[in-house]
Amino acid sequence: MKFLDLCKVYIRSGSGGNGCISFRREKYIEYGGPDGGDGGHGGDVWVEAVDGLNTLIDFRYQQHFFAENGKAGMGRQRTGRDGEDILLRVPVGTEILDEDQETVLADLTELGARVLLAKGGNGGWGNLHFKTSTNQAPRRANPGQAGIERTIWLRLKLIADVGLVGLPNAGKSTFLAATSNARPKIADYPFTTLHPNLGVVGVDDTEFVVADIPGLIEGASEGRGLGDTFLGHVERCAVLLHLIDGTSGTLIEDYQTILSELDAYGAGLADKPRVTVLNKVDALDAEERTFLTEELQAAGAGKILHMSGASGEGVTEVLRELRPWVDRNRRPKAAEEDEDEGGTWQP
Repeated sequence: MKFLDLCKVYIRSGSGGNGCISFRREKYIEYGGPDGGDGGHGGDVWVEAVDGLNTLIDFRYQQHFFAENGKAGMGRQRTGRDGEDILLRVPVGTEILDEDQETVLADLTELGARVLLAKGGNGGWGNLHFKTSTNQAPRRANPGQAGIERTIWLRLKLIADVGLVGLPNAGKSTFLAATSNARPKIADYPFTTLHPNLGVVGVDDTEFVVADIPGLIEGASEGRGLGDTFLGHVERCAVLLHLIDGTSGTLIEDYQTILSELDAYGAGLADKPRVTVLNKVDALDAEERTFLTEELQAAGAGKILHMSGASGEGVTEVLRELRPWVDRNRRPKAAEEDEDEGGTWQP
């Protein structure tokens, strides 16, 4: 299945049915009267976050979604049938954007979340509604209200607890494969990862989701390489795991490049908690590890962990370093509010 995280969709709600102009005519009834029924309501357009989807590929083959129009009213006070609604099923984490691709109409971050995108038109009144004591035979009826037609964008942002960032060949996919059942493509050339991958990792009886995105290079915010398109998939993460290739000859430049691209992207990524890891230490001796760690700390990296995704060295320690951030992000908001208030009740 191909991965697609951005698509354009055209939607239109159903128009309401027209009201009916009709008069009652029955044998042995001397005086008839208006009995035109109302038109039915047009169908609505809904969007719902469902389980079992992790891509928007279905919308590559169908971009137009039109709800059914309401049926016209009929004589004998019969109301027209309502038009059927139409439902767009999207993965959890999908954002609904307006045509300008900037205005967020809805953000479906929970399973089962359901949002009305376009309401169907009301049905028109039949002539029965216009009967009065002074106008006992009205010959007018309302037309149905037109439906709403609009263009929207669907943008998928994967739901993950930890986001992996780093240059190409920093070992992100190797780490994901070593800690989860995910099987991303792994090779010794840049840009092996072409689309985001998710994996569920576990440590100390706790499980959380890790997102691996294609590597960043200098100038990614300007569209170089694969660009920063996939950084949206780590916007929702509780913590970023920054992997640095310990065998690179430009260690400090690599570290600063990622920080610059996160800052250029915006969306608060530069301010997110970040765990920095010196990767591929199985190819370094003790002296080299110490020297590179001191270099990174001098550049402002703070605490540095050592790890090798290939040999498994230090992997558990890295996962345990990530766990507190994940647990803190999962705490109910109510508990945080009680903690802020000191746990005291006030009228």
